[in-house]
Amino acid sequence: MSTSLYTRLVSAATAGALVLPLAGCGGVALPGLGAGEEPSVDPEAFVVGSFRGAGASSQESAMKAWISGFQEQHPDAVIEYDAVGSGDGRENFLAGKSAFGASDVALSDEEMAQSGPACDGGNAIDLPVYISPIAVAFNLEGVDRLNLSSDLIARIFTGKITRWDDPAIVAANPEAKLPGLTITPVHRSDDSGTTENFGDYLHATAPDSWPHEPDGLWPLPEGFAADGTSGVTDTVRSTPGGITYADASATADLGRVAIKVGEEYVPYSAEAAAAVVDVSPRIENRYEHDLAFVLDRKIDKPFAYPMVLVSYLVVCSRYEDRAKGKFVKEFVEYVASAEGQERAATAAGSAVISPDLQAWISDAAEAIYLTQERPDGQVDGQADDQAVGQAQDDPRGAA
Repeated sequence: MSTSLYTRLVSAATAGALVLPLAGCGGVALPGLGAGEEPSVDPEAFVVGSFRGAGASSQESAMKAWISGFQEQHPDAVIEYDAVGSGDGRENFLAGKSAFGASDVALSDEEMAQSGPACDGGNAIDLPVYISPIAVAFNLEGVDRLNLSSDLIARIFTGKITRWDDPAIVAANPEAKLPGLTITPVHRSDDSGTTENFGDYLHATAPDSWPHEPDGLWPLPEGFAADGTSGVTDTVRSTPGGITYADASATADLGRVAIKVGEEYVPYSAEAAAAVVDVSPRIENRYEHDLAFVLDRKIDKPFAYPMVLVSYLVVCSRYEDRAKGKFVKEFVEYVASAEGQERAATAAGSAVISPDLQAWISDAAEAIYLTQERPDGQVDGQADDQAVGQAQDDPRGAA
């Protein structure tokens, strides 16, 4: 483990004249210490320890960027992220196996009700930190883009349309050279938030062709399946005629679909995905600081791309383990910061969340309640920099 920033500052402060900056050189002078005085460095300002998160594979590229940037500021924080999928991520978090979860869908009311034991008697909250389009990606030699409506996409993934030269696809793409090749749809085998968002979009916009209610598990028994985002995209890369759905950041070197929005075909972009979130309402009657959205899948404006996922950090309102709680507070602040969002956008092509969302998430992080042991051995609590929020008194505070 690297020497902590706290240790380096203490060592520098106690080394006396040996570390004083030379006259005329840049640097920050440390305060002088009298005999026996401790350096005025607050250990609460630093995050130390090993921490684990688990969840959405859609966030994997962004998470690597966030962890790297956070560890630059907190070199004694060791962070492991398991991209096990949204469903397993929520399950691990609710079982108390991880400091935070990551999910492409918000916790259900039932999952919220189960969060008390993992959250020291408090509750879980959803914080939207990652907004990204879902791309429908395919492998056709010489074809980089296709126009498809949600009805055509649904019929392809249900097996009603089986060839790339089907008249309905040709009619929507008169200039494309479509081969007489069998279509091979590939779906996720794991419990996936991307699957649930994809199904939600199809069910909202093409209910006759996709009658299945949104769910993290693929609703049909047939078809090719692969585990995780990388599993489905790698399968399509090796399968001529293959097609899948995935976080857009993982679909490089594949052809991509422009989806029909209103009367126009709209290619995916981070900006068009973010536009959907901007016009979507929050879920009502959630815990205070929960920021879950009901996405407007039926928007018909060409500036929007409604096949979008909003991926959440799932954290607790209370932490009994102060080190874990301190880490979560600081990590959430970093992920939602301008620097954190720009790192994710560069690494994953995601949309930068709005300043309003950044501020709301910062408020939620500040309100996280850390339990501490009092000198008399009793358990007390402390909400860093802020009194305990309304959620402790009224757990079903209005959104």
